[in-house]
Amino acid sequence: MNDRGALPGEDEVERLHIAVVIAGHSGDVDFGLAHLHHPQGRIRASALNALERLGRLEDSVLTASVLDPDPAVRRRVAEIASRHTTVDLVPLLGDTDPLVVEMAAWACGEQHQSRDDTETEESRPATDDGVQRDVRERVIDRLMALASDHEDALVRESAVAALGAIGDERSLSAVLAGCSDKPAIRRRAVLALAQFSGSDVDAALLRALEDRDWQVRQAAEDVLGPEATSARGTLDDEENSEENE
Repeated sequence: MNDRGALPGEDEVERLHIAVVIAGHSGDVDFGLAHLHHPQGRIRASALNALERLGRLEDSVLTASVLDPDPAVRRRVAEIASRHTTVDLVPLLGDTDPLVVEMAAWACGEQHQSRDDTETEESRPATDDGVQRDVRERVIDRLMALASDHEDALVRESAVAALGAIGDERSLSAVLAGCSDKPAIRRRAVLALAQFSGSDVDAALLRALEDRDWQVRQAAEDVLGPEATSARGTLDDEENSEENE
């Protein structure tokens, strides 16, 4: 027995889903609000989408939906939260569903970029600084753990990309570790290195120029820019020198 009540039939769900989507386009906020707690997850997700489209989705509603029993709804919450910079995504970074975690990791990177684009020192409330700093630290800690240890490659890839978007120096070790993972993750890690500097970063980019995967090599060239040509020349000279010894 579902704790949200009896589930409606498939035809009814489809009709209601369409009605909620239309409400999001026609400005019917009340209809969207009325279906936030519908027993069918698909309808709850549609209601969240409708309210977001209308600019009437409160952060408190989104935060409450983090605990939704349907993973599809939680994944939608993570996607929407990418545009709501005060919604804490840490709980979703620990979700049991890897698709939810992947989306939450991506959303963390988007939140950081949105925050940088829209906030200034003058517009940011001083009382929020400590709270936001604590959330940021917890997000970075969790993303580093996901990038290094999660069994799902898509989650590791998304976490590495988010760490690159945030660009916090203490996450460099996790990004560098990603340069030795599967090809898609290596590519993301190499692109993420654009946000960092140092001898370890330079060495990793040089190694990436010789990666067996062409997309990884291309990513390294993109990050290095004009320096990639001279770096390739240096590598070739070193190889020729070793062969002649």
